[in-house]
Amino acid sequence: MTAQTTNRIDEAFARLKREGRTALIPFLTVGDPDIAATLEIIRELESAGADVLELGVPYSDPLADGPVIQRASSRALRGRVNLRVCMETARQARENGSELPFILFTYYNPVLQMGLDAFFAELTNHEISGLIIPDLPVEESADMRRRSSEAGISLIPLVAPTSDERIARIVDGASGFVYCVSSLGVTGERASFHSDVDRFIHSVREATDLPVAVGFGISTAEQVERFSRICDGVVVGSAIVRKVEEAIPLLENPQTLAEGLLQIHDFVAQLKPKA
Repeated sequence: MTAQTTNRIDEAFARLKREGRTALIPFLTVGDPDIAATLEIIRELESAGADVLELGVPYSDPLADGPVIQRASSRALRGRVNLRVCMETARQARENGSELPFILFTYYNPVLQMGLDAFFAELTNHEISGLIIPDLPVEESADMRRRSSEAGISLIPLVAPTSDERIARIVDGASGFVYCVSSLGVTGERASFHSDVDRFIHSVREATDLPVAVGFGISTAEQVERFSRICDGVVVGSAIVRKVEEAIPLLENPQTLAEGLLQIHDFVAQLKPKA
């Protein structure tokens, strides 16, 4: 296995910093409603202004996923989408011309089932730049951190509102960016966020030199704009997955596929943070 010499996540955030912009980071469940549609949606997200893309691996027993993403995972699992299929989809998207940095969002059990050596070899071979494993606590992450560093892949930590001491432990040795969880609980669209979210994000900024992104519950252009003023990146997940869900009847019909893709494109385009 040859380590990646450059990391697209680092390059993207460096470019955005020069341009004075905040990253828009969509989340997409791979295989919902099918792989062909996922590849088309990736193309639309990129043309709509996505800067980095989270590729969600469908999982039957999620820790952090709310009902919208759970339904998407169930649809993808019925299509026999698994970890290997998700990584192969990233490779196909790259062959189709995508320049986006890809982050694989997966739980630890599928990784363990594949085997760590094979997993990191596949990540490298398929040009996946980052990794988020929400059920891997910092106390048990040393081996994954070492392997990620050796492969040139960013292991991105999730940080929830907690003590400053624990924040410092979580971000120590992180790479790519730090993912701040805006609210306690699972993913899902929200009208409001943790009351101390601004202070929490400030604490994370004080603890790391890495870019700081925020996610969980962000679903409108107004919310993206609100967080873009205090973060380097904003993650939008459930709202995009719901838009895909609403468009499934169009996506599954070749005669209306373009219309369904346009609806997703337009929704994401209006989320793009202002410079």
